[in-house]
Amino acid sequence: MRVVIQRVTHASVTIDGICKSAIKEGFMILLGIEAADSQEDADWLCKKIVNLRVFDDENGVMNKSILDVQGEILVISQFTLMASTKKGNRPSYIRAAGHEIAIPLYEYFCNELSIALGKEVGTGEFGADMKVELLNNGPVTICMDTKNKE
Repeated sequence: MRVVIQRVTHASVTIDGICKSAIKEGFMILLGIEAADSQEDADWLCKKIVNLRVFDDENGVMNKSILDVQGEILVISQFTLMASTKKGNRPSYIRAAGHEIAIPLYEYFCNELSIALGKEVGTGEFGADMKVELLNNGPVTICMDTKNKE
């Protein structure tokens, strides 16, 4: 699994002109899932995400987690995160999981993240044409890959 985590002042996702989810301060997360991913990958990511200390403390130092600031999370499925650009100029998405794997794992990830956060996370709609708006705060953007834990 790959995630791009952006610390935001606010974020929202709109589908067919209707706002599906909107959050205030917190994380907007793009989530890519490949066929080899599992619930263990999702569990590892959830734990890392809620404990990331990237929010400012009283001294302006990034030292607080999303739990500390009682922030919100919006999770958007993003199969293009699994793109391979090794050959040619047209990305290959062969590593992206098919719906039969990706949808249940996306739902599991969102549910486990809600539990870890202690509140509902906002979501997009798997496979929909989504319009995502956000105000990146910092900017702070963190990328994580469960196959390359660094």
